Amino acid sequence: MSSARDVLTPASLAMLEVIAETGSFAAAARRLDIVPSALTYRVRQIEDALDVLLFDRTSRQAKLTEAGAELLREGQKLLVEVDAIANRVKRVATGWEPQLTIAVDSMIDRSTVMELCESFFQLNPPTRLKLRAETLSGTLEAVSSGQADLALGVVMDGVLVNSQSSSSLQRENLGTVFFAFAVAPHHPLAQHQEPVPDQVIRQYRAVAIADSVQRGASVSIGLLSGQDVFTVADLPAKLDAQVRGLGVGFLPTCVAQSYIDTGRLVEKKVERAQQQVQSYYVWRRQSGHHGRALQWWLEQLQSTATRAALLGTRLRLP
Repeated sequence: MSSARDVLTPASLAMLEVIAETGSFAAAARRLDIVPSALTYRVRQIEDALDVLLFDRTSRQAKLTEAGAELLREGQKLLVEVDAIANRVKRVATGWEPQLTIAVDSMIDRSTVMELCESFFQLNPPTRLKLRAETLSGTLEAVSSGQADLALGVVMDGVLVNSQSSSSLQRENLGTVFFAFAVAPHHPLAQHQEPVPDQVIRQYRAVAIADSVQRGASVSIGLLSGQDVFTVADLPAKLDAQVRGLGVGFLPTCVAQSYIDTGRLVEKKVERAQQQVQSYYVWRRQSGHHGRALQWWLEQLQSTATRAALLGTRLRLP
């Protein structure tokens, strides 16, 4: 005896659909160009496999039973899915990747990423997008380990980037991220004479973002040895903590500036040189041509305006 999986094929579901449309086995057989006995036999095979009656045979017309109607409803959904899969496979064969995974560092402007995703989806591509939230060296690890195809906001120094990506990865400069040392207006350091020395800063709790790296050493930016540290998950949490006065630390100027302008944060000059890092976008090398989805993203990243927006900055007009 055949199983349900053996008999519930797209062809058999389409056959049941024709029978329901025509209202008789004879008319359906004529449309399908098969003999009525063969059509009846195929329907019996499906009914035996499911152990249900699909058509009421007490009348002259082929009337669906409740079970038959339910099978046809679900079968029509399956046929639509089959057509969608076939179209998707055809489009993938034209050079689109089935999925593109992008690792996004916490310092990257999320609204700009979503605007890029919106533009990408307007192409109606067959490629599924997956975004990964990463921080510091975890952003590079995601692409170097093969868990992501593209990483936005890799902020390691050039030596580390080169050492990990020389064979399998490529990188381009996204821009420079400048940092401001910021404290809440009610924090003791807000009233301290400038420039504030490290030995004074060390006395107060710092807010740091947890590195999302899974293997290897994690990194931090702007922390002093021996300083108490409050570690949070991402940049929005760090900003919130510093606004609340739970700690102090360096924040990207593009993020902190509006809070400084409105008095919710106070920028303090420190004895150390201004903190800044180079940010990169990194992607995996391809043996042949890039897939069309990755190529689209790389083309967008060639725009100076797009790179600036991803870092939360605006281009300065001459």
